[in-house]
Amino acid sequence: MTDAEANRADRPSPQDDPELRTAQEERLKAVWKEPTGWRYFSAVNNDIVGKWYTLGAFFFFAFAGVLALLMRTQLMFPDNDFLSMELYNQAFTMHGTMMMFLFAVPVFEAVSIMLLPELLGNRDLPFPRLSAFGFWCFIIGGVFVTGSIFFGAAPTGGWFMYPPLSSEPQQMGIGADIWLLGLSFIEIASIAAAVELIVGVLKSRPPGMRLNLMPLYCWYVLVVAGMILFAFPPLIAGDLLLEMERAFDWPFFDPERGGDPILWQHLFWIFGHPEVYIVFLPSIAIVATIVPTFARVPMVGHSWVVLSAVGTAFISFGLWVHHMFTTGLPNISLAFFSAASEAVAIPTGVQIFAFIATLLVGRVTYSVPMLYATGALAIFVAGGLTGVMVAMVPFDFQAHDSYFVVAHLHYTLIGGVLFPLLGGIIYWYPFMTDKLLSDRLGKWAFWLMFGGFNIAFLPMHLTGALGMPRRVWTYAEGLGWDELNMISTLGAYFIGAGFAVFAWDVLRPKGKQPYAPRNVWNAGTMEFSQLVPAEHWGARCVPVITTRYPLWQQEGFLKDLDEGRFYLNDAEEGKRETMVTSVLDADPMQVLRVPGPSYKPMGAAVFVGLLFILGTFGLYAAAVICGAVGGVVILWWLWTGTSPIPEKEMKHAGRGVHLPLYRAGSDSVGWWAMFITMIGDLTAFFGLVFAFFFFWTIHPDFPPPGADIPEFWLACLGIVLAGLAWLTVWRGQARHHSGSVRAARFGLPAASLLAAGAVAAFIESARRGGLVPTSHAFDATCWIIVLWLGLHFAAGVVMLLYCLAGSFTGKMTPRYDADFANVLLYWHFMLVTACITFALLGLFPLLTGDGP
Repeated sequence: MTDAEANRADRPSPQDDPELRTAQEERLKAVWKEPTGWRYFSAVNNDIVGKWYTLGAFFFFAFAGVLALLMRTQLMFPDNDFLSMELYNQAFTMHGTMMMFLFAVPVFEAVSIMLLPELLGNRDLPFPRLSAFGFWCFIIGGVFVTGSIFFGAAPTGGWFMYPPLSSEPQQMGIGADIWLLGLSFIEIASIAAAVELIVGVLKSRPPGMRLNLMPLYCWYVLVVAGMILFAFPPLIAGDLLLEMERAFDWPFFDPERGGDPILWQHLFWIFGHPEVYIVFLPSIAIVATIVPTFARVPMVGHSWVVLSAVGTAFISFGLWVHHMFTTGLPNISLAFFSAASEAVAIPTGVQIFAFIATLLVGRVTYSVPMLYATGALAIFVAGGLTGVMVAMVPFDFQAHDSYFVVAHLHYTLIGGVLFPLLGGIIYWYPFMTDKLLSDRLGKWAFWLMFGGFNIAFLPMHLTGALGMPRRVWTYAEGLGWDELNMISTLGAYFIGAGFAVFAWDVLRPKGKQPYAPRNVWNAGTMEFSQLVPAEHWGARCVPVITTRYPLWQQEGFLKDLDEGRFYLNDAEEGKRETMVTSVLDADPMQVLRVPGPSYKPMGAAVFVGLLFILGTFGLYAAAVICGAVGGVVILWWLWTGTSPIPEKEMKHAGRGVHLPLYRAGSDSVGWWAMFITMIGDLTAFFGLVFAFFFFWTIHPDFPPPGADIPEFWLACLGIVLAGLAWLTVWRGQARHHSGSVRAARFGLPAASLLAAGAVAAFIESARRGGLVPTSHAFDATCWIIVLWLGLHFAAGVVMLLYCLAGSFTGKMTPRYDADFANVLLYWHFMLVTACITFALLGLFPLLTGDGP
């Protein structure tokens, strides 16, 4: 007997009463209602924030597209003067920057924030205010970076910002600082969204949805968000090093003082090549959702598709030197990375063949979303073939920095990203707006873009083969490039026309258009189970899932869902609630109360954004003040919106199940969020450690002969004090949890003083050792590691004082101590950071023979 049949066999049920169900729905509507008036911008509902995020990403895409048309107009004729060289370089840099940092990654996170709760059959993601904070960071940072072009202050060094050109302030002016600090701020938004999505997939699945029953889209979300967690932090580390050289003359990339520009390329492409798959895999996720729907069969080789996605993600982190074949690396390195670059085609091919097999075994219903999906597969396969070509070192030596690479890049990214995404917008538009897009306009848009794309980029392979280099703003007549550039420019305008048709179809008024039918595509996944018109509560109730396609395979599923016969079918206490389940088997664990609308995420984003923006212009005092205010707003947000003590221990969640309203430690979503965040933070720290050992490998002696080194005994004192601080926090948390509140309260300020002493000892070790950060890369690297440790210990002290305040005010008790458990987890990571710092500053000089 199926679960639905067993449930119906238990009738009569209270849910048989229509009046009861209506009353439940009214309470749910009141709790999850959309704010009105100016308070609309305080909304944190996943569906609202996801729409904002998606529109913002497409705004930056359109802006970047206009810049592309300007560039193509400049290159339409030889010796053209439509754009000046300076403006062309700004447009070129901003086009790549917006497409990669402000569109490709954010739009995946935006769509996922919007879809994921409904796709999982839950009410919301665990941290709705974190999603809103990420969105406001994204908008503020994006406007700051892109707006610079209107003031002639945009960066001109390309979206990759290679030193030494970008490390010289007099060469590039403030544009590089805008790029470095603005994008660092935007990356906060990306990592915040990644944390939200990982915790959402792992801990917010409905009961019964074991990992092997998750929709493929959710698997791709988990894989890609994990990739963001490991790919973005090295770029943040690189941004920090480059900005310190520009602002304070610390010579990380200056060969005359022990630095090396190649370090930036390593840190950038450790991010940059996984970035290609970070933007490619979400689009494959869209295809993996569309193809089974219109083939009318489950995905063939579901498990193989999942394993292939994981394999693609894993291999992608071993490809970064793919972009550095011409930098003079040893032949053994070239051979290894060439082989890895070719190997990544294997798991990618598995996914493509699984889609083809699904189409072959199903009965395909042709539709506009399928048109975009099949067009994307065709273009991406062509781009993959040229990818295998440039993975071959001899060929790459010939094609490197030519328009052949431009063609390959756009075939993989536009074919692999844009076409599936537009198909996904058409597919999920009824879910987002309860209306359908026009089939006629959708086909017009597709053929204009598909034809224009091939007209624009197919000739670029030949243009590159004929020797046209990338990043040139003009060229001489008679080199054989004239007609090819003319054709490419015309194709670009066709793409622009197609996107304009698509945008008009999406944005045109539809007030008189009737609602789309419920589950208009006859999909098998749960996002299309929502009512029409949709409500802001997500799922009517949290269902029990036993199959991968419940709308197809679970009998009576929609009826039971609509009648509230599953979990959390009411909001009797007037609270926003969602369900937390176990990681592997999705067993019910907690009814989580999530906060409602608030301006605090917006306020925090504004003041943290001012920290970066004012720092760009050298207004460091004002920047620090704004950063401090932003920190206060974040503490206020956490104090009033997280880990509230509930009015009762347990709540009836439905179906005879009672669940706790509070969890602490590894059972809580907050603990998982801290763990995931600190993995990313530690990855960024490893970027600095990578810089240290990179210098060690390229120099015959590192530290250089006669160099000053940190004072060993002070470094020893630093690690001892850091260890004592960690031990005090650990023991304090254990004592507090066991009821020894007074002893725990004493330990919190004691740990803070020990942490301050540890930082002071490491700083004094470097200072007494005579290290001057502007003198040599060794000195600068030691100081940047100490600076990183000091800032993180300062944040740890703020957390301890937050717990102390919570203990005195009753917000944190021995029973309700999730905050303390999360802070202890942070200090575990801080101990690891302190040990590595001691190894580099104290022990490394001993191993190299330069110690005392």
